[in-house]
Amino acid sequence: MRHTTPPALDRRAFLATSVAMGAAGLAGAASAQAIDPYTGQPLAGAPVAGATPDAGVVQYDSQQDSRRNISSFRVQDWRPYFTDLTNGAVLVDLTSRALSYWSEDGATFRLYPTSIPVSEDLTRRGRTEIIKKVEGPTWSPTPEMKKRNPEWPDFVPAGPDNPLGTHALWLSWQYYRIHGTHDTRKIGRKSSNGCIGLYNEHIQELFGLTKIGTQVLLI
Repeated sequence: MRHTTPPALDRRAFLATSVAMGAAGLAGAASAQAIDPYTGQPLAGAPVAGATPDAGVVQYDSQQDSRRNISSFRVQDWRPYFTDLTNGAVLVDLTSRALSYWSEDGATFRLYPTSIPVSEDLTRRGRTEIIKKVEGPTWSPTPEMKKRNPEWPDFVPAGPDNPLGTHALWLSWQYYRIHGTHDTRKIGRKSSNGCIGLYNEHIQELFGLTKIGTQVLLI
């Protein structure tokens, strides 16, 4: 007996239907699960009050294009952006949602996909530098985050629920970090509250390559 494969679901229709179900049909049900706005799939272990930003919830702006950016990665040259490579250099390209790193001697180059701020008002551009490196960072919301999300906890210890992942690089701008994330859905999307996020394995590598004083430019 011959079996036929059903036609593929139209992805947009599927997402629209799934998100609508999450917002309306499932909203009042005691056993309802949250719907991931990116995939249309139910979230395993729907967040509870007080959950941290990476504990099952992706921050997103419905007015922005929140799809992953998978087509714009390109190898950059450091010269248009830095006068030299003293202490190494990090370039964060917010358009392509990618981070480039060059070592001080120019022999090492890395290119990593990143998450970027969810909206323009949370985005900062310009020159800064790494002033602190922390393995197993703890996390506390900024005053503005707490104002927008009063249910968030005041402090989250290092671990799988920590929004900063396994490693974090403090920038000279207050509250701004380049850090990991345990929520891998965020990478490649507009999904952060201001910081730049990397996969944990990538931030671990970048952590080892950078030093205090490494130049950073966000464009």
